[in-house]
Amino acid sequence: MTHLESLDTFFTEKRNDHLDQLKDFLRIPSISALSDHKADMQKAAEWLKDSFEKAGLENVSIEPTDGHPVVYGDWMHAEGKPTLLIYGHYDVQPVDPLHLWESGPFEPEVRDNKLYARGASDDKGQVFMHVKAVEALMHENGGQLPINVKFIIEGEEEVGSPNLEKYIEENKEKLAADIIVISDTGMYGPGKPAICYGLRGLAGVQIDVRGAKSDLHSGIYGGGVQNPIHAISEILASFHDQEGTIAVDGFYEDVRPLAEEEREAYAALNFDEAALKEEIGVPELFGEKGYSYLERTWTRPTLEVNGVFGGFSGEGIKTVLPSEAGAKITCRLVPDQDPEDIVAKLKAHIEKHKPAGVTVEVSEFDKGKPFITPFDHPAIQAAGRSYEKVYNVPTAYTRMGGSIPIVAAFDEILGLPVVLMGFGLSSENFHAPNEHFHLENFDKGLRVIGDYYYELAELPVDELKK
Repeated sequence: MTHLESLDTFFTEKRNDHLDQLKDFLRIPSISALSDHKADMQKAAEWLKDSFEKAGLENVSIEPTDGHPVVYGDWMHAEGKPTLLIYGHYDVQPVDPLHLWESGPFEPEVRDNKLYARGASDDKGQVFMHVKAVEALMHENGGQLPINVKFIIEGEEEVGSPNLEKYIEENKEKLAADIIVISDTGMYGPGKPAICYGLRGLAGVQIDVRGAKSDLHSGIYGGGVQNPIHAISEILASFHDQEGTIAVDGFYEDVRPLAEEEREAYAALNFDEAALKEEIGVPELFGEKGYSYLERTWTRPTLEVNGVFGGFSGEGIKTVLPSEAGAKITCRLVPDQDPEDIVAKLKAHIEKHKPAGVTVEVSEFDKGKPFITPFDHPAIQAAGRSYEKVYNVPTAYTRMGGSIPIVAAFDEILGLPVVLMGFGLSSENFHAPNEHFHLENFDKGLRVIGDYYYELAELPVDELKK
């Protein structure tokens, strides 16, 4: 019997038990953003600690931070084999609007071979899979694992991981490993496994434009005093040219060019741009010339206006010349752009294009560095092989347009390759009502993760160095 056949037998026999256990985990309303759920956060951490111990992990502990705790566990007896660090989170998003849920967000229910509950896909279900993979491997190998493993599961990912970076810095030796695996991303599509090897970074600012000390009558003052809405409109229009290229001086100067092999890999995915237009309801796609939709959204930086405010917007009309207006801006960044550098360039651009007659203030918000691991890295290719054995289709190697700032922190602080090995689907409503997890990917994912341990065990540790 092969390793994969043995894993399949174990997971088939245990499926009902595993689903019952996962439902128990999902019943805990571990909403990190709401202080009323502090006790639930502790309960979820304790549930996870107990699950670690039952799976056979050692040195299991609930470790305090300045916010919600981290749950740690390890097994370190595979001499000469790689060490895998698994990261995930046990906190979940708030559930409102509650009336849109077809079943209770913390009352797990299976419908159509999908498990519905808050956290089912993001990220309790995927964390649970890693714990059960360890349990299966321990069972198969008489209490041993093919490689060494460490778990670090936090309780603050949904509020921006404010205390995790400090924890990582203070525990670098404890968290030392050869590879980091994170299952908090998605597949390319149903039945189409994907490994994400790059994420865009983030830089956000708010622009506040102020004119007169109070709103003015537009009939008395209009035409003689600068209108802050006109001013913010002029600033916003200066950010791009007519073809969508960002016009901020130096914005592209550190952008890492897209490798030809990556372009070929994305083209081979045969992404259906026509279907996307229909799905989102737009007549045309738009963006930087010379790049496909996937290239624009995965590998090129952006500057987007997320909101504009100022003046009167109620019913009817009010002849007012507003005293202030503003906008919120976010930039998605790519390797090797730096958020601090981009914010400085934004500020310089805004100052240069500031119209007369107003004052402008720029406030800084979220920042996160971009991340990339070469997609030909042995740890990533090994993950691809495990996916292909179970799904029987080629693995797609993709980047993501979004940002997970803590991934860049892991990369920067620990200096390790990060493998984003997700099993969710973009249609699963994470962060929205009726979040769910396709149980086909739960079942196959358990087998993929278990097989991945054997794939890693065949790799010399020296080959895993970045």
